[in-house]
Amino acid sequence: MNPLLQDFDTAPFSKIQEKDYKPAIKEAISIAKKEIDAIISDTTKPNFENTTVALDKVGSKLNRITSIFFNLNAAETNEKIQTIAKEISPWLSEFRNDITLNETLFNRVKKVYNQLDFLDLTPEQKMLLDKQYKSFSRNGANLNEESKLKLRKIDAELSKLSLQFGENVLAETNDFEMHVTKESDLTGLPESAKEGAKMLAKQRNKEGWVITLDYPSYVPFMTYADNRELRKTLSIAFGKKGFQKNEFNNENIVLQITRLRHDRANLLGYKTHAHFVLEERMAETPETVFKFLNDILEKAKPAAEQEFLNLENYAKELDGIDRLEKWDSAYYSEKLKKKLFSLDQELLKPYFKLENVVKGVFEITNKLFNLNFEEIHTIDKYHGEVKTYAVSDIKGNFISYLYADFHPRPGKRNGAWMTSYKSQQILDGVNERPQVSIVCNFTKPTETKPSLLTFNEVTTLFHEFGHALHGMLANTTYGSLSGTSVSWDFVELPSQILENWCYEKEALELFAKHYETGETIPMEYVKKIKESANFHEGMQTLRQLSFGLLDMAWHAGQSLELITSVKEFEKKAFINTKLYPDVSENCMSTSFSHIFQGGYSSGYYSYKWAEVLDA
Repeated sequence: MNPLLQDFDTAPFSKIQEKDYKPAIKEAISIAKKEIDAIISDTTKPNFENTTVALDKVGSKLNRITSIFFNLNAAETNEKIQTIAKEISPWLSEFRNDITLNETLFNRVKKVYNQLDFLDLTPEQKMLLDKQYKSFSRNGANLNEESKLKLRKIDAELSKLSLQFGENVLAETNDFEMHVTKESDLTGLPESAKEGAKMLAKQRNKEGWVITLDYPSYVPFMTYADNRELRKTLSIAFGKKGFQKNEFNNENIVLQITRLRHDRANLLGYKTHAHFVLEERMAETPETVFKFLNDILEKAKPAAEQEFLNLENYAKELDGIDRLEKWDSAYYSEKLKKKLFSLDQELLKPYFKLENVVKGVFEITNKLFNLNFEEIHTIDKYHGEVKTYAVSDIKGNFISYLYADFHPRPGKRNGAWMTSYKSQQILDGVNERPQVSIVCNFTKPTETKPSLLTFNEVTTLFHEFGHALHGMLANTTYGSLSGTSVSWDFVELPSQILENWCYEKEALELFAKHYETGETIPMEYVKKIKESANFHEGMQTLRQLSFGLLDMAWHAGQSLELITSVKEFEKKAFINTKLYPDVSENCMSTSFSHIFQGGYSSGYYSYKWAEVLDA
């Protein structure tokens, strides 16, 4: 029996084999089509219950199965899973279009929608109906048959290209390693980083040390290693993911994705992809986003340029560096920060043992939201490193399951994210609680030390936990309105808000305790963390603005067919935010997974937007 087609609550990871996915997804699509047929064949007059609510329930089995599959494709993938992903993505694209382009179904939805002002609906019900109608009208329901066929082809191609983009970035990340055989080349590197590099080498049957492009390996080397040439080697390797002349090159994929998105928007009656996306966001128009980003740029750029000049002068004074390059940034920033604030990141790390930080997040959440977290061993995991928790409220009522996956592996993409295996909804009077996951790439424990986080990793954990809370505390009637199903430029707000606690004395005292002595973090360190919170804020802001402007350049422009060089296009987009000399071997766009693999196309500005809402 296929475990994915049985009734299950939590994902039956240990029972699933790769061969189960395709037949399960085929069958789930078939079930969902029958659910659609039942709505269409209903001879009673279309109303909110028999059309709107019924449609919201369609595909629940399919959603459960695909959430398991695609979450594993991001966190624990392999060649078989990647091959299956390429095969099933067109099926899913076709199925989505079978719904939104179904004229009979749309007519039922439209009949209910046209009664919106006369129906006695709650605000939540009105939102569901409005959202449902727009999901049809904005995605081709009003097109003629020829245009619908074009749309289907575009959507199928986009789903394949997006997957290929992500696979290429992961392959480039995994393929690179810097093998160091002389300890003198590691001068400046903290002992914890050296130990991690030695452990990596040992795992790969090599003598010496291995540095990779995974963040826990890459970041310490770029921050502390005195060897400028090796920093350069590592920096260039990181920046050329998807930009090398090999099978993993993403240049053509970037051009294809942006052109297809533009063609799709035009087909649907929109000027650009950004116009299409932003119509349903808080910002509403590309003009608003450009004004928002450029207003911040006007204020941040002078500060960033002054910070850069100060950093360049400091590097010159310290080591005779005439021109600051990208591979110098983290290194000299850390040295200058230490000089100005007497703050050493390595001094902080012993106070941020991963397990203590996790307990601290739980305790803060308990104080804020009366939530309790209990580690459990009764539900399946997809990897031995994953931790599982049952979350309950102050009365003992079950709130959610939480999966936490903290460390890098070859089958996991870089970065950190929150996702879910099951959305909250009220079904037949029962409040079905969510199953949420946070996935990170934090420093691994070594043979002599536990996982000790940098302060940046601490803020990342709080950030992703903010997203997790948004999902776990969901309490809506309808699944499609649940949790993080909000405007994309609002979705970063809960995560930004929770980050603030990392800087507060009351919060730090709960979890920042030395992993060996149990000593609470000294107040002088807390003071320095707060004092240095805005160190190089101008440069950091400029960096984020550059990503937002690059995103908008790709998606709000018109003559995309004239773009032949991804690199040259990118250089023009960066013209007003550039601080460092260009590196010819590097290209940001070819590994910009947020916009070419994730859901942030025409939406990267939302990080800054959320900071403003949070301010």
